[in-house]
Amino acid sequence: MDPSIYVPIGAGLAVGLAAIGTGLAQGRIGSAGAGVIAEKPDMIGVMILLLAIPETMVILGFAVAAIILFL
Repeated sequence: MDPSIYVPIGAGLAVGLAAIGTGLAQGRIGSAGAGVIAEKPDMIGVMILLLAIPETMVILGFAVAAIILFL
């Protein structure tokens, strides 16, 4: 079996697993954030920041996939 068929599979896993992990994290952060904002509306900026941090994981997964595909 040709090992080059594993390259697209690895790239897909890099993006897919990063997206699943980010989705799970953002679901928990979002539900907790809704409770925090309901009690303290001035914390909205902090919650937006905390929701944006896991998105970097998907961006890094995409970067790894691009490196896998093009190198």
